[in-house]
Amino acid sequence: MRLREWDPRTAPQAELESWLRAYNDALSADLPDDPPWGIDRLRDYLTVTMPGERRLTWLAEDDASPGEVRGYGRMLMMSGLGVLELYVAPPARRRGVGKALLAAMADRAVVEGFTALGIEVGGGTAAAEFYPAQGFSHVYTETRSILDLSTVEWPHVAEMAAGVVHGYRIEYYPGDLPDDLLAAYAEAKQVRRHDPESDLDLRPSSYDAERLRSSLRCLQARGLKPYIVVAVHERTATVAGLTELVVPAQHPTRADQYDTTIVPEHNGYGLARAIKARMLLELRTAESQLRDVQTWHAAEREQLQQVNKELGFRPDREWREYEVDARDLAARLHAG
Repeated sequence: MRLREWDPRTAPQAELESWLRAYNDALSADLPDDPPWGIDRLRDYLTVTMPGERRLTWLAEDDASPGEVRGYGRMLMMSGLGVLELYVAPPARRRGVGKALLAAMADRAVVEGFTALGIEVGGGTAAAEFYPAQGFSHVYTETRSILDLSTVEWPHVAEMAAGVVHGYRIEYYPGDLPDDLLAAYAEAKQVRRHDPESDLDLRPSSYDAERLRSSLRCLQARGLKPYIVVAVHERTATVAGLTELVVPAQHPTRADQYDTTIVPEHNGYGLARAIKARMLLELRTAESQLRDVQTWHAAEREQLQQVNKELGFRPDREWREYEVDARDLAARLHAG
């Protein structure tokens, strides 16, 4: 097996297609109910980053089949944390490929001065056993839930979306936010800062207007179309609640639900129900190819879990975050 650093920005189309085959093979083995990825906007997805962030990728290729990708590792370097992704195609597993890719990323993290590395994996997969065996510590758990849109009771969802108390209005923004809403929206997102400290924030949010605008542009440039629904408190013209979702060009039948946040002083008015229901109604028209929506939530967010349950989301599996010191990991892998 041969390991090399890879730049998908300049890679030939054949290499992207080989990457995609390896990714889908790994996905099928680990998460068989997840939709396979397609080639549409894949190069953009693999290369575009936020300002000030970098993404590095390594490939493991089969010596017997030149150009055939058997595994890959990616490291996103952001805010002092290296966020890892690592997949190995089933035929290449238990041959040291995962360890070799992990060692390459750990070595580069040390050179770049990144001390902490984090990774997020689905529970019940081989990865959930692999990382603790390499010295990673389990630091946080969320639950992934899936909403099968074919099972949605749409009249009930419409009733939920209409259930907005006096003094609030619901606004829908496909693709972007208007400039005059950015500051209020970013201020509402500050609530996320009070989430449990053990969360490594591997899917980071943007908490100021300038970075929020950059984040939306980054999503679009990667082929992820954002949809946003906000609850506005009419008397103060502030954003009382928000929910975000993206539809990826790479797997357009499954949407990814991002943040849903209600500012504490506006709790108790049913805003979470209204904005999430409104989002589903808009998606039904805007993205007719969608089959399901996936979302993640922490165990302590009971109110949001109840809203998801009422909408029809069903728990799928645990999603676990692991952390390790880069120097310790590099030393461990080279010693072993």
